[in-house]
Amino acid sequence: MGLFWLSDEQWAAIEPHLPQNQPGARRVDDRRVISGILHVLKVGCRWQDCPGDYGPHTTVYNRFNRWSRRRFWIQLLEALAASGAVTKSTAVDSTYVKAQRSAFGGKGGRGRRRSAPRAAVRPPKFMSSPTPSGAPSR
Repeated sequence: MGLFWLSDEQWAAIEPHLPQNQPGARRVDDRRVISGILHVLKVGCRWQDCPGDYGPHTTVYNRFNRWSRRRFWIQLLEALAASGAVTKSTAVDSTYVKAQRSAFGGKGGRGRRRSAPRAAVRPPKFMSSPTPSGAPSR
């Protein structure tokens, strides 16, 4: 399995910008969790499908979500761009279009249709009632 791990150079650029002295339970290794976040974003899998090598998937997701609300990722990108580690004109494309099964003719066979004159001559598809119209039905 091709797991993504931050290199020593990448980690050296990111580490000074990480939040320090956060309250709460003992923190999972930031390098491992950030590598997991980048793996999920790179591969496009669900958070719960994040490999266990990065730590618990709930920790990876919660860290991403919490830091997103605090605008950490934007501040990190601005800091890295100011230091020259990355370019600021980075683009992310997350286009996703779901097409129906029949959108490209995948359903319905050859698709022959009756012409209008033949359809008019054809008998109706419903059956008439077996009881005379005046007789009450039970």
